Amino acid sequence: MDQVENQPFTTTLCDPDKIGIIGGSYGGNMVLATLAFRQEEFKVGVDIFGVTNWERTLKNIPSWWESMRDALYQKLGNPYEQVEYIRSISPLFHGDKINKPVIVLQGANDPRVLQVESDEMVDELRKNKVPTEYIVFTDEGHGFSKKENRITGYRAILEFLDKYLK
Repeated sequence: MDQVENQPFTTTLCDPDKIGIIGGSYGGNMVLATLAFRQEEFKVGVDIFGVTNWERTLKNIPSWWESMRDALYQKLGNPYEQVEYIRSISPLFHGDKINKPVIVLQGANDPRVLQVESDEMVDELRKNKVPTEYIVFTDEGHGFSKKENRITGYRAILEFLDKYLK
């Protein structure tokens, strides 16, 4: 240990040019927000069933989430009264700032994160010539419930990461 104490730390634990960010649901939102607002932090993003437009999401809270409405409004803002703020934190309205490859996975029957959110985000990314892959699972809701879809989804993520980080 004494030999190491006086030497500068020079070991690199990972290649900073090969770091991606992945998340699902709120984590998917954080992936896209990070790519929009901190463009140089990560080289790729993986969005799994992620919120892109808080205004739409908060206005379309499912009936079984009704008890959470006030908590979400307190945490994120009221989409009817704080539109400017809600849009300022929604990645969809800042898609032009994203410049790193992204893969988006979405359930067609998702009652929380409507497919239209991912459709619009992917359109925005492609319009800006960002390498974008998009998979819609026609028989899924919010998250994977079917093993074959998990396998397909995570295989696609692995291939995406191999393509852009290897």
